[in-house]
Amino acid sequence: MAGNVILPSRLIGLRLISTTALRNTPVKLAYTIYDQDTPKDKPEKPPVLVMHGLFGSRNNWNSLSKALNQLTKRRIITIDARNHGESPHTPEMTYQDMAWDIQHLLEKLNIKETVLMGHSMGGAAVMLTALTYPYLVEKLVVVDMSPVRMSPSLQEMSLIMAAMSSIDFKGVQSLSQARQHTDQALSTTIHSPTLRQFLVMNITEDPPGNFRWRVNLPVLIEHFPTHIAQFPTILPRLGGKTFTKPTLFIAGGKSDYIQREDHPGMKKLFPNADFVYIEDAAHWLHAEKPAEFLKSSSDFINS
Repeated sequence: MAGNVILPSRLIGLRLISTTALRNTPVKLAYTIYDQDTPKDKPEKPPVLVMHGLFGSRNNWNSLSKALNQLTKRRIITIDARNHGESPHTPEMTYQDMAWDIQHLLEKLNIKETVLMGHSMGGAAVMLTALTYPYLVEKLVVVDMSPVRMSPSLQEMSLIMAAMSSIDFKGVQSLSQARQHTDQALSTTIHSPTLRQFLVMNITEDPPGNFRWRVNLPVLIEHFPTHIAQFPTILPRLGGKTFTKPTLFIAGGKSDYIQREDHPGMKKLFPNADFVYIEDAAHWLHAEKPAEFLKSSSDFINS
């Protein structure tokens, strides 16, 4: 089992980028609310708050959120994690920070209780939120992330981040050219066209003619081996906290993130947990098998 991820030596000491957020304070997360199919003439049920995974953004969940709103008749709130999407950049990137961000947003929106849903890194963030602030959570949906196992696949992330940091946008004239140039440059390291397309959507133009990664890559590089890839190691510090409300773990049948032998350890933390495996799906199961994912998640939320 991979307990530590080693970053290439040339990335160590990379200068951090800090923009609008201060250290050790919650950030104001960017969010989108989907409520077209939420009944306006009935008491509102707790909304569903969704956090994406590493290198993702709330935009990745646009179609799924519209469908979840229709299937559950609840508001769906998608968020950009700190250092991702349109949320502020900050030098801090721990799961405690991300849980605090979620709590802060719920307070800002005057939401007393919610269904939390998260994929991968977002799954770890919502698990910690549920364990830390259980009174805020009606139900919990974790998409292909284990609280007791660190997937060997996480080792690939260091190579991906090294490849991303090596991209030079000098001479690029347009956003489409920047993404095409980056896709070609990444192809020598990342062989999956789907993964490359997912990554290049993080390229943005700001100001005009200046192309950069939207994610705060230096901070993610610094915190990945010590925090993001180490979620199970922080749980013993919680003093035996558990989340006893309904919990659903949705796993990819071809993914190594959640193994069946992990279930007993996971149920010690989440004793009211159920497990669903979507066959022929890997880690990005909600993108690979959206119909199956929507059925599993909406059935659980509606139960």
